[in-house]
Amino acid sequence: MVTMRMKTQTTIRVDQKNYLQAKEILKYLGLSYSQAINVFNNMIVCHKGLPFEIKIPNDETLAAMSEAERLSGDFVSIDDFVK
Repeated sequence: MVTMRMKTQTTIRVDQKNYLQAKEILKYLGLSYSQAINVFNNMIVCHKGLPFEIKIPNDETLAAMSEAERLSGDFVSIDDFVK
């Protein structure tokens, strides 16, 4: 017996820059954005919560994040990453 699952269409609002970068990474991995969202949803169900920890950064992490924001220099783009 084949079980049919209903599909639901939804609209979400995400940061455009991150969305476009995520789509490029997912394309490289052979997944569409929609497929990745389905994987994420399945992981939430399997873990009965988010499939990763969410923590408030400690002082050391906050200092490192602040330093990273001030850095200048050469950075690797997503295009460089997938080559």
